[in-house]
Amino acid sequence: MTRRARHKTYDQPTGGWGSVKSLARHAKAQKAVATLGSLVKDHNKPGGYMCTSCAWAKPAQPHAAEFCENGGKATFWDLTSKRTTPDFFARHTVTELLDWSDFDLENEGRLTHPMRYDAATDRYVETSWEQAFQDIGGKLKGYDPKNVVFYASGRASLETSYMYQLLARLYGNNNLPDSSNMCHETTSVALPQSIGTPVGTVLLEDFAQTDCILSFGQNVGTNAPRLLHSLQEARERDVPIIVFNPLRERGWEAFVNPQRPGQMLTNSPTQIATQYCQPRAGADIAAMMGIARSVFELDDAARRAGRERVLDEAFIAEHTHGFEAFEARVRATSWTEIETTSGLTRAALEAAGATYARAKAVIAIFGMGLTQHRLGVDNVQMLINLLLMRGNLGKPGAGICPVRGHSNVQGQRTVGIAEKAKLVPLDRLAAQYGFEPPRQDGLNTVEACEAIAAGTVQAFIGLGGNFVRAIPERELMERTWRDMDLSVQIATKLNRTHLVTARSTWLLPTLVRSEIDAQASGPQIVTMEDSTTCIHASHGRHRPASPHLLSEPKIVAEIAKATLAPNPMVPWDEWVADYARVRDAIEETFPDDFHDFNRRLDIPGGFPRPVAARNRKWETDTGKANFKLPKALSASFDDGDDPDILRLITLRSNDQFNTTVYGYADRLRGIHDSRMIVMINALDRERLGVAKGGTLRLTTAVDDGLSRSMGGFQAIDYDIPRGTVAAYFPECNPLIPLWHYAEESKTPAAKSVPVRISPDER
Repeated sequence: MTRRARHKTYDQPTGGWGSVKSLARHAKAQKAVATLGSLVKDHNKPGGYMCTSCAWAKPAQPHAAEFCENGGKATFWDLTSKRTTPDFFARHTVTELLDWSDFDLENEGRLTHPMRYDAATDRYVETSWEQAFQDIGGKLKGYDPKNVVFYASGRASLETSYMYQLLARLYGNNNLPDSSNMCHETTSVALPQSIGTPVGTVLLEDFAQTDCILSFGQNVGTNAPRLLHSLQEARERDVPIIVFNPLRERGWEAFVNPQRPGQMLTNSPTQIATQYCQPRAGADIAAMMGIARSVFELDDAARRAGRERVLDEAFIAEHTHGFEAFEARVRATSWTEIETTSGLTRAALEAAGATYARAKAVIAIFGMGLTQHRLGVDNVQMLINLLLMRGNLGKPGAGICPVRGHSNVQGQRTVGIAEKAKLVPLDRLAAQYGFEPPRQDGLNTVEACEAIAAGTVQAFIGLGGNFVRAIPERELMERTWRDMDLSVQIATKLNRTHLVTARSTWLLPTLVRSEIDAQASGPQIVTMEDSTTCIHASHGRHRPASPHLLSEPKIVAEIAKATLAPNPMVPWDEWVADYARVRDAIEETFPDDFHDFNRRLDIPGGFPRPVAARNRKWETDTGKANFKLPKALSASFDDGDDPDILRLITLRSNDQFNTTVYGYADRLRGIHDSRMIVMINALDRERLGVAKGGTLRLTTAVDDGLSRSMGGFQAIDYDIPRGTVAAYFPECNPLIPLWHYAEESKTPAAKSVPVRISPDER
């Protein structure tokens, strides 16, 4: 039976004693209290291990404790004393485990042995590594390469990722979807068109030089809490921080730094946001259009008065293309249209515009609140337009800053995990390894799902992640997944994807980043890239959870050896023996990004990859930074004409990282004990006939011949704009049609799903 949620508005700051108590509770629950000392000494420190949670930057001079609440939870989750052994699988059938929650499955602890699904008993049974690789390789040899998918979640190291993409291409395809396809693929499409780079332009030191910060669609308190250090320091310099987010999130409001004893003793928080705007879901383009219009009007006034221009005329003339068309579009958009679509007042947007216009160096932060919409690309490009108006790219203290999720999701793309052939130096790979790489684009995540649903995918190899739980249209995908011939899952813990079995299913347990990875040449170092393009080394410090675990590079190499014809130019065994050899290979393939790779490994703060736009070099079709015109003011599939259709935002709780649920305490939103809730404006709830705290049903408001409806949600009155509701990911994924994705990037549009709400009497 679904538990009832408790809700009481959380009035304490982010961080502070709430975070300390949460960490203590989770360390105890995972029987990982003994790891606390290493968490302080080694976590995100030079010579230590890099966090497996978010991808935020690591400073050259780390704080005494360079981790956040969620990073601590992720570490306890990895280093738990709990174990999921063969005896556990002997006691439970897969059918039984399918009824367990996400939390309960992973809370059983670390996987200890390679396992094979036995359909006759409906159980996983222990197997040997030798048998696993022999059977997997034998099956892969018999498939048409175009019908095999090589998926990568965002936590694998640069070394593993490089080997994995090479395995796929030697096998014969570019079917390399990854978790970026589900979150920031929109960024990777939008930014190259606008400024010629798929990544952000901001480095950590820019936060010390900025004099204004804008944030759109990003929840710092849950998704990148260590960023709060830089934001706090900016506020102490009186830097304005303007936030656009439909929900009022506690992380943007108040922060007590656990590493400041005085602040902890007095519980006196730093106020983070100086202006907090709550647009309706999918309405960010309209909000940004309002800021742009106010900047033009301020510039008009300055010209009339003979004052210094607000627009950066010199920058626009020298470095941009398309300004005139953009100006015409903004001036032709009325304030009535802007206010109606955004749900914000002209006064609020003019106030934001005035603050932006006064600043000399502005950083724009954004997250999936911009990328996961039908017009997600337009969202991101509109934010770039704002920066271009005042020359806020390519100078200290200014730039665009996408906040990535997984700790190496950006780095995987850097070393070749990409389904688009043009993103990979295939000619270099061909010369380096003596083969002809496939030149046809492969499948991204949505396309892989479409192919699985159509029955054309024969095998799926998963390098981490919980694919079936993370994707849209889950009921269809689980049903058709079982028709595949082979599923191979490289994992650390049991999750739902492992229980949705193909005809042949293998579960291959691996080390986590914080564990010692001992190979022939000794303990190994791995590397990853953070959100600001800086490369960091990670040294495992803890004993592995089981002597039967293999490292990810070892697993990839053994699958490759069992599958591919021998190639003396690809030294799989030598790479596994010494990961420095893999880094040499990465440097040879990507010399501009990774020159002197092994020599630069342990530079404090990491070393940044070169980004041309940081130096105002625009690698675009025009040779300049491009103003791009949005197709509409709303980025949603919903046209806004029917007042009974609300826009659903799916989001994470404070006790969660992506599909990993650490518990049932969404402390910062004051919601406890249940994840089956819908946050709703009280006026919408009353209008739609749902009782306070009552049970409701969500039904997707699309007409494509399929019914998508979920009941059993508890209504939680929340500070959220009318016309917008919010509920948890991944529980609500069955409501998202597979064809609801961002134009151009195919990122699932999970931030403004059109739904109808009705009472659900139970």
